Amino acid sequence: MICGGKLTYLNQGQKFTCHLCGKKEIGNIYCNKDHYICDTCHGHSTFELVQKDLLNNHLTDPLQIAEKLMLLPQIPMLGCENAWIAAGALMTAIRNEGTLQITNEQIIEVLNRTHRQAIGGYCGLTGACGVPIGIGASFSILLDAACPKDRETSLTMQFLAQTITAVAAETGPCCCKNFVRTSLKVAARILKEHFQVYLPLAQKIDCTYVERHPHGCRKEKCQYYKSSQEE
Repeated sequence: MICGGKLTYLNQGQKFTCHLCGKKEIGNIYCNKDHYICDTCHGHSTFELVQKDLLNNHLTDPLQIAEKLMLLPQIPMLGCENAWIAAGALMTAIRNEGTLQITNEQIIEVLNRTHRQAIGGYCGLTGACGVPIGIGASFSILLDAACPKDRETSLTMQFLAQTITAVAAETGPCCCKNFVRTSLKVAARILKEHFQVYLPLAQKIDCTYVERHPHGCRKEKCQYYKSSQEE
């Protein structure tokens, strides 16, 4: 995010100093010019941009909301910003659809929860991609889940598990754009089956990020690759 250099992913964390704020912490990802950005500084200004757009958005299709945001030049190809978009797009679409009473404060809440747990690169480091986590945060808010509760927390975990399972079938290499789309499709199905909320979904998505993927696009293995949709 500083110089556009190629990222190096470490299997074992080491001490780094944040290039922006000087904070020292253990990290696993840095660029080939030795730049490191701490989790606090990562995407700070972008977070506010995403939040502002969502609060003023009136669409009911979460995919359309997400696609619009992912096109912004400030949004990287890969990164936790995409998790914020997934969570925020879902909650914004639910608010705009109107069956469930969702407030702007709840949209801000889902963004903050996702921001706390979605950390760049951890899809590979722990198996917990931030995009499904954002979907889980959304359902936690809808269900008012919390540690002391039974059914609400169980359902939240089940819905998160369904989302991670769907995303796991789309890895190799990981692609945040695919994960956002796939997770939102799963979330829309869950909303229909368990909440009687029917969100419209774009029927066809022609991915425009093929050349931007730093690890190489999956192309024909991806359901959003143009030629895959034409078969």
